[in-house]
Amino acid sequence: MYPEIMVSPMREELTRLGVQELKTAEDVDRELSSDKGTAMVIVNSICGCAAGRMRPAVRVALQYSTKPDRLFSVFAGQDTEATERARSYFTGHLPSSPCIALFRDAKLVHMLERSDIEHRDSADIANELKRVFDQYCATVVQQ
Repeated sequence: MYPEIMVSPMREELTRLGVQELKTAEDVDRELSSDKGTAMVIVNSICGCAAGRMRPAVRVALQYSTKPDRLFSVFAGQDTEATERARSYFTGHLPSSPCIALFRDAKLVHMLERSDIEHRDSADIANELKRVFDQYCATVVQQ
């Protein structure tokens, strides 16, 4: 585990965007058990691909007009219990950090694993997130 002074800027990079940190398994269960709306869960990390690709992509994507209803993060290697619990919701995916999961009505609908992040630039990742936001987070107006 890294000293908090080292990871706090990496945490703040997301919390400044309105992303709520989940630090316990109970926090994760409380927030991900809701079956209404959309939620994005970011597994944050101290690694270079989180710093140079994932967090910048999230920053750009969250400036888009369509985005998830709720935004959460857990920090791999720091908030171990919360991270393990969050990963238990990522059905069909091996543990990965960093990664980004999107839920709609409590169902996992899209996952960006480390392998989807580490070899792409942040603009490409942001564009994928925006496409996924349009697909799963856009409000449909009934007429």
